[in-house]
Amino acid sequence: MTDTANLGLPCIEGSQAQKHVTHNDALRILDTLVQLAVLDRDLTAPPGSPSEGQRWIVKATATGAWAGHNNAIAAWQDGAWQFSVPSAGWVAFVVDQGSLVVWNGSAWGDFFSTVTSIQNLAMLGVGTTADSTNRLSAKLNNTLWTAKTVAEGGDGNLRYKLSKESAAKTLSLLMQDNFSGRAEIGLTGDDDLHLKVSPDGTTWYEGIKIAAATGAVTFPNTTIAGGREVLTGNRTYYVRTDGSNSNNGLANTSGGAWLTPQKAMDVIAATLDLAGFTVTVQLGDGTYTSGVSLKPWVGGGALIFQGNHTTPANVFVSCTAAHCFQNVLGALPGIVTIKDMKLGTTTSGYCLNCTAPCTVIIDAVNFAAAQFHIAAYTGVTVDLSKSYTISGGGVSHWYCAGALFSNYGLAPTITLTGTPAFSSAFARATTGGFLYCGGHVFSGAATGPRYSADLNGVLHTGGGGASFLPGNAAGSTATGGQYV
Repeated sequence: MTDTANLGLPCIEGSQAQKHVTHNDALRILDTLVQLAVLDRDLTAPPGSPSEGQRWIVKATATGAWAGHNNAIAAWQDGAWQFSVPSAGWVAFVVDQGSLVVWNGSAWGDFFSTVTSIQNLAMLGVGTTADSTNRLSAKLNNTLWTAKTVAEGGDGNLRYKLSKESAAKTLSLLMQDNFSGRAEIGLTGDDDLHLKVSPDGTTWYEGIKIAAATGAVTFPNTTIAGGREVLTGNRTYYVRTDGSNSNNGLANTSGGAWLTPQKAMDVIAATLDLAGFTVTVQLGDGTYTSGVSLKPWVGGGALIFQGNHTTPANVFVSCTAAHCFQNVLGALPGIVTIKDMKLGTTTSGYCLNCTAPCTVIIDAVNFAAAQFHIAAYTGVTVDLSKSYTISGGGVSHWYCAGALFSNYGLAPTITLTGTPAFSSAFARATTGGFLYCGGHVFSGAATGPRYSADLNGVLHTGGGGASFLPGNAAGSTATGGQYV
């Protein structure tokens, strides 16, 4: 009697008697092997009470009725064991393991370790259900990707490659909290690398950006501590009386501008690297009742506080018992310009008070009443080469103690309105201070002593004479002071 080549099904011979026996044997084998599912593959001895049609894979070193049938399919049929010897490629589902195994010709092994290629799957879900949006879905606790070693035929490297269609598209890793976005890193809308965070999945803040063209790192959200944005060009910040210090200062609107100029200074000092560029703080029209404590910044460059060029008095920094601008915290790395605004104080306070090294340019400022208008000490340079206005008096307009005040040989005009009064002197040079105002043009008049020079302080008028400076009383020198 002959059997079929693959499943070993008995064939009915010509003129064979009892053909039904052969036919039924073939059906039993088919019933065993088609849609093959075995209960277990770890038994070396037959179970005690098998049920009709149940199947097992016989484990090696089998005993009892299974002896000599290692790795065969054992099926309980009609009260007896029927054994089928596997051929390469037979697949069985192992019920107690929930796994597929395949016979490779010498042993049963995991189906998926044997299969080397699965192509063009439409969807794949691991531990969950994939859908038309998430065609590859996985629900698990840990994932491992490891490099194929050189010994295994690999190169020992591991690169995770992702590609988008074009620069305008997005390629990113989106991290979520209960399916609501909280962080995103990737190429979002261009080819620069962006890192963003969100408190709610709707509002996003970009913390770090790396330019694809240059590799330059910037920190777009300047409220983030710990990093500095490196400027690639000049920048303007806006301050308005209807602004808010919770804004970013980058737009000249109530929803974009800051409320106080000090907020601008704080952000510049804490978050920027000027990289040699200029930052302008543009103050909108109105009165500001708090001044600015100048702070050292990073990257050199220059800082400009600017008001209304057409009508400087429209921007009024008016402080009570405080300074309008002061530098007492440390040497400034670049030039500070104060221009196009009105400065004044009540009770006490200076329009400008500098005790730490810096260079300050005064341009088109209107000095209202104050204790002192410009007071500077050792290490400070005050550039007086620009024209400006004085509309109020005080103790002194210029107070130079170990500092350098100079117009650098230019001829700026100082316009005095309303005959301001200076109780000590219009100009005082002391403690080795040097004040050069030769060529200055004074329009208008003031009351009080014209000058005072002592303790090796020098007032150099370029030969302007004793009445060169504004005032209606003679000046004086003492203890090494010089008036030239």
